[in-house]
Amino acid sequence: MSKPVLVVMAAGMGSRYGGLKQIDPVTEQGEIIIDFSLYDAMMAGFEEVIFVIKPEIEEDVRARIDGGAGKHLRVRYVFQEPDDLPEGYRVPEGRSKPWGTCHAVRAARGLIAGNFAVVNADDYYGALAFRLIYDELVKMSDDEKYRYAMVGYKLVNTLTENGHVARGVCVLDGDGNLAGVDERLKIQWKDGKIQYTEDDVHWEEVEADATVSMNLWGFTPSFLREIEAGFPAFLDEALQRNPLKAEYLLPRKIDELLKGGKAAVKALRTDDRWYGITYKEDKASVTNALRAMKDKGLYPEKLW
Repeated sequence: MSKPVLVVMAAGMGSRYGGLKQIDPVTEQGEIIIDFSLYDAMMAGFEEVIFVIKPEIEEDVRARIDGGAGKHLRVRYVFQEPDDLPEGYRVPEGRSKPWGTCHAVRAARGLIAGNFAVVNADDYYGALAFRLIYDELVKMSDDEKYRYAMVGYKLVNTLTENGHVARGVCVLDGDGNLAGVDERLKIQWKDGKIQYTEDDVHWEEVEADATVSMNLWGFTPSFLREIEAGFPAFLDEALQRNPLKAEYLLPRKIDELLKGGKAAVKALRTDDRWYGITYKEDKASVTNALRAMKDKGLYPEKLW
């Protein structure tokens, strides 16, 4: 079996953040958030990383990665472009953004031979998360169902004080496997509780220790085939309903496979805190947290 590879989704420009947050330094040494994920991934056993990026940011991303992590890991790059579509489909007039996280993973299809993990470029997941997913990937194989995995976090450990976020709230069965994913696109602290809304009028509370997905997934190659097979149906609906903004999203595709009885997803839980920069105001807390981890000896003073 091929060794598991890590796919990093890095094509988003961070519209709420207001810039290219993936390469914005968060330490005095000039490190960016993905440096910590790459370090943790390497220590867990990963040797190869595939970055999914936009062509226009290739030079900036390579400047940050190739001279650091790229000296210790095999790093390859693929482009996520809006016109990478199945035969017979074209980008609707006025659309410039790619087609979401399934589309991002699909962009790496030509470079993936075996099991693989998927992460966001602008999230800090913690060392345990990479150990959990790597150890699962090396033994994972499909049988009567597709066998996938995810790392889940406590919702309270993933929120920001600076606004709302989108979270995939996981429904788990009695064995700790994923039964479904409820995508909550607007969830935040409100009146001292964690609540979500779908219409900005009605709010519902969510348990603080609810398990959420932060897009740290483990897949066999069958998932690439499922993405490809389902893409035309997604596009047929998207081009009618919301041609400029519709996205082909990982949690929704996984939920579809679960409900269809085609896949089983093992939920690997961590109590570590997730860190990310959704808003500019989040950067200071991330910088302080990483500084504290270095002071505790969890990371070397200079990663690379």
